[in-house]
Amino acid sequence: MPRFSVIVPAYKVQAYLHECLESVLSQSYPDLELIAVDDCSPDACGAIIDEFAVRDPRVRPVHLAENRGLGPARNAGMAEATGDYLLFLDSDDTLTPDALHAIADRLKETGDPDVLVYDYARTFWTGETIRNEAADRLSEDGPAPFRLADRPGLLRLLMVAWNKAYRREFVAEEGFAFPSGYYEDTPWTYPVLMTAESIATLDRVCVHYRQRRRGGILGTVSPRHFDIFEQYDRVFAYVGQNPELARWRPLLFRRMVDHLIVVFARRDRLPRRSRAAFLRKARTHYRRYHAPGVPVPARTRVHYALVRLGLHRTYHALQLTAALVRRTAKLANRLLKGLRSALLRLHYRLQRCLPVRADRAVFAAEGVRGHGCHPGALEQAFRTHVPGIRTAWIAEAEQHAAVPTGTRRLRPGTAAYWTALARSKYLVHNAELDRRLVKRPGQIVVQTRRGTPLKHMGLDLRERPAASGDTDFDELVDEVDKWDYVLSANRHSTLIWERVYPGGYTTLEYGSPRNDVFQQATSADVTRIRESLGIPEGAVVILYAPTHRDYRRTQRSPLDLHRVARRLGPRHVVLARAHHRHGGPLAATTDQVIDVTDHPSVESLCLASDALVTDYSAIMFDYANLDRPIVIHADDREAYEAARGTYFDVRSCPPGAVSRSEDELIDIFATGHWCGSRSAQLRSAFRTRFCPYDDGRAAERVVRHVVLGETGVPSVVPLGNRHPVPSPRASERRSHGRGVRV
Repeated sequence: MPRFSVIVPAYKVQAYLHECLESVLSQSYPDLELIAVDDCSPDACGAIIDEFAVRDPRVRPVHLAENRGLGPARNAGMAEATGDYLLFLDSDDTLTPDALHAIADRLKETGDPDVLVYDYARTFWTGETIRNEAADRLSEDGPAPFRLADRPGLLRLLMVAWNKAYRREFVAEEGFAFPSGYYEDTPWTYPVLMTAESIATLDRVCVHYRQRRRGGILGTVSPRHFDIFEQYDRVFAYVGQNPELARWRPLLFRRMVDHLIVVFARRDRLPRRSRAAFLRKARTHYRRYHAPGVPVPARTRVHYALVRLGLHRTYHALQLTAALVRRTAKLANRLLKGLRSALLRLHYRLQRCLPVRADRAVFAAEGVRGHGCHPGALEQAFRTHVPGIRTAWIAEAEQHAAVPTGTRRLRPGTAAYWTALARSKYLVHNAELDRRLVKRPGQIVVQTRRGTPLKHMGLDLRERPAASGDTDFDELVDEVDKWDYVLSANRHSTLIWERVYPGGYTTLEYGSPRNDVFQQATSADVTRIRESLGIPEGAVVILYAPTHRDYRRTQRSPLDLHRVARRLGPRHVVLARAHHRHGGPLAATTDQVIDVTDHPSVESLCLASDALVTDYSAIMFDYANLDRPIVIHADDREAYEAARGTYFDVRSCPPGAVSRSEDELIDIFATGHWCGSRSAQLRSAFRTRFCPYDDGRAAERVVRHVVLGETGVPSVVPLGNRHPVPSPRASERRSHGRGVRV
């Protein structure tokens, strides 16, 4: 008897069926049966199902002699099911990686409840993925399992069958089945949730709900949308047969009316000539199932009144009026934005007529969440070594909390922002400044860049359309002409920057300011950071930080991090840090995998870890300063090289071990190769080449040269004399070693 029976009904979805079935069979939790029901589909669905059944014995094909619809097809699948739990998956949707493993773990934690509700995300044909807006109702806080009365908010979720796991014995005992027709999930989901003695939630996206551009059943204009009335008749009939459920009638009434309003308001559902008849029938159902004293939110009272009275023409007139109001508001908003923009341009021109302030400095950084990178380190150095200069940091309002209290906060596009750009002497950035900036005589622009370049940058991207996108290279060279100084961490960076960003600036080959903290931090700092991240004492922490893939429209992790963590054992913890252009987390947070994408400081994450796993990211050059193990995972080097290009093959001179597959990466850690002598030798050579100046005083050298005009900047501490803070694991090994010698 398998743990899960995954039921997939298929009808005219041949383009999506492969991906759907593969998402089930490739799950890391293999204890399942896949019951694929061919609902007499006229396309190749039946043949595809049979092909999968030949390939994998877990696939159980069911072929119906005639097309019966989604509900009866699911019933046919249930009749064949033998698993402990039933899961339904529409044939154009997919399970997310590790979904079944997460579901199995949560079921075990909550004592095998009757129903487990999990989350989903909508995936659009454009590549965009948006999580369910009501995900907060799936919080795992509080006691579990529970009954619906304890968390009635679950009835506010999308009423579908495929975002839940159902204990099969519970379904059989209660005799639940799907009806035919549209909206067949409605008379299934409400009775199931109301009847269940035990319910649990899983706050994790387990299903990707495909939003098809065309062809979705509910997005088709058809009189079959009138089926919704019969489906709600079934719901209220079930309540009538079970008097103990009468308490739910008011809430069910509100959900029904809300649902009817949605169907009526959508232009892609009801035929135009049937809209009046739909509203008349809605009026009948309103009066039939209305529960006296039901509270109606103020924002929906007009809609409810129109449904109650069946005023089709009035409803239509209000819709037209609302559309006109929205268009008028949009036009007014555009006019106001245009006026505001003109006033700000005038304000900026006037500010440029005033003297430049020698005691003002403005900093900004792209790709960081708040205050960080090289500009963040330089801003701190300004406050330390030239306290007479007032500093300001440019960031969006939601990032201001990460900015030090002694630093002025500026929001882009405000009058204060343009005043600062017009009158501050020092402008420090790690990418491109505002293209509308007019550099004035007396202003000094310090361009820090964002790390040692491995991938192609600047003018080298002219032959890389996948990476350059819509870059205007004429604008780029105009931007370079504004730079006075460019920071460089090493000779390699200097040679690259001066070629791909040709200009009249001065290169300061002084090291990387953001890496100063690696020489300045203490073991107490490391302990504090690990505690704040919830890392258990004695854990081996791996920081995984991949870079952006220019050849992919949507970004995804090339590694199954949960599988990696499980294979390495409970003592290992993975910190997953997505690139700032990734658009979301790399993996869901569990005991062994912690998503740290939104953590404000990548340097703190480096300090908290025992090893780094990356691919072509510049973080490897920074992390090498900690003298901790680095593993390069380069499983798509050819594709990355073709799209972006690199200045050298990192596999030929790596900072540590190199893996080319997930299993090879696991083996590197399982065997200890990641921290062996060969890895240490490679890291030493890498540090010699790329970390000659990162001794903890790079930011000070920059400030002394640029601001104080000193030519005799602090000398560099040789590599052999540097002592970066060790990781807890390294400290532990040293302690054990001293004990043995004694």
